[in-house]
Amino acid sequence: MKVNSLALALSFTCLLGSVSALAAAQAHRGGSLTWGVETEPVPFNPQLNGQSKAEVVLRNVWESLLARRPDGSYVPWLAQGYQASPDGKSFTFTLRPDVTFSNGEKLTASAVAENFRHLQDAQYCAGSSLCAMGVRIARIDTPDDHSVTITLKQGFAPFLAFAAKLPILAPASWHSSQLRSGGTEIAGTGPFILESYEKGQQATFVRNPNYHWAPATAQHQGPAYLDSITYRFLPESSVRTGALLSGQVDVIEGISGNDAGEFKDNADFTYQHALNTGSPYSLFLNVDYGPTRELKVRQALLQGLDIDPILKSIYRGERTRAWGITSPVDPLYSRDLEGKYGNQPALANQLLDEAGWTTRDSQGFRSKNGQRLSIEVVQAQATVRDQRDVLLQALQAQVRQRLGVELKLRYVDAGTYVEVRNSGKFGSIANSNTDTDGIDIENHYRPVNAGGAINYSRVNSPEITGWLDRAAATLDAQQQRQNYSDLQQYALIQQALAVPLYEPEDQIAAASYVHGVGFRSFKQMPENGYDIWLSEH
Repeated sequence: MKVNSLALALSFTCLLGSVSALAAAQAHRGGSLTWGVETEPVPFNPQLNGQSKAEVVLRNVWESLLARRPDGSYVPWLAQGYQASPDGKSFTFTLRPDVTFSNGEKLTASAVAENFRHLQDAQYCAGSSLCAMGVRIARIDTPDDHSVTITLKQGFAPFLAFAAKLPILAPASWHSSQLRSGGTEIAGTGPFILESYEKGQQATFVRNPNYHWAPATAQHQGPAYLDSITYRFLPESSVRTGALLSGQVDVIEGISGNDAGEFKDNADFTYQHALNTGSPYSLFLNVDYGPTRELKVRQALLQGLDIDPILKSIYRGERTRAWGITSPVDPLYSRDLEGKYGNQPALANQLLDEAGWTTRDSQGFRSKNGQRLSIEVVQAQATVRDQRDVLLQALQAQVRQRLGVELKLRYVDAGTYVEVRNSGKFGSIANSNTDTDGIDIENHYRPVNAGGAINYSRVNSPEITGWLDRAAATLDAQQQRQNYSDLQQYALIQQALAVPLYEPEDQIAAASYVHGVGFRSFKQMPENGYDIWLSEH
């Protein structure tokens, strides 16, 4: 499938034409913006950073080969086109000839190839999901200075989405002492340049004056409007809200359900929200350790919890209940499970009785053979956001009252999180992610030793692997959806490998003088500062 770059972008450009022309007529350059964000990037290397919420910061500097329209189709970016072989085994990207990194190095085929070669370096990608993709690569070729061909060991349809979004680092980065941590020496091609980073406080970026290769999904071309943009790390939602209301910052993201009313229908601010792609925030249940090894215990949790009233209470109706293994805005979403399970406490208690958890200890928890029915839920501190700690506490109370099950909540730092994941000694991990095109499903349901980078349920099922293999072997979207739908029925209803809770979304509130702030097309996460401009205030 060969894609002509002009044809690829033409229809989308036409759709944006009138909006972009109006914005360009009104927008002007200059000024500095302060944005209060929920998540501090750890690390600042965008390839090794697994925090979806940090992308709003990192995408100012590091860019990718292709961008995507709202429907998921591709438009040129650092690559002006691509060609995929019919069997999905090879992908050739043709690079723009006029792109330079902020350190002056040119974007060449060898520079891009080196980024993909590092996916095969276990020492570099250890602890991230990159290695799972790297082991699929058989060969990387550079036929000329502006063409890169990546050949896989076997066809794997999701690889295109991964390759298209991989942040590209400058050649000098690989020789820097800052490579793993990230920093000013790790150059990108983006509209801004990292000027300074104060750990735990803020990061400041300045405009890249040479930037002129924005994708067609952007609202303008040429350098960014802003002179600089500072992201202040404010993990508490109430603190971010207070900072915007008091004028300490100009924009915030990550707005609690309680605070949304401060900005809706308020002429001094704008308010936007959008669902993300990827996997919903879920409790992934470990089939290899503790009570969740028992199928009926997992099924009891899936069937016994009543999620809706908890979400309504915590988020004031501002969040969407999750039912499946991916987001409703993802093209691969299947509605088969909506409303088909949950809020059946009688069934759940029957399942626990059948599993032998029939006695109660002095605190009312179920027990068997003197052992309490206790499940440890692990949450990485870096992903404790959007009142998720409150949500887990509410689930903890409900499952105790309804089922007599103890949920022990454990919040851990990044290092401990990796150790716990690798050990497999946990009852459940609570998590979500925003990867698309089946990558999120692959990462969650492939066996741990076969590419399941975030397989928190630790399932190793030939049935699931079969569906994944069949989905990955075809470029036919309908066949992919059917395989993932079958997988979903088995993984959730039959095996209860996870309890979906809610669909992650992003919210943005901004002062009325801030223009051009919004969401990235397709993934619908807050976009970087490229299109933002300020009116007089």
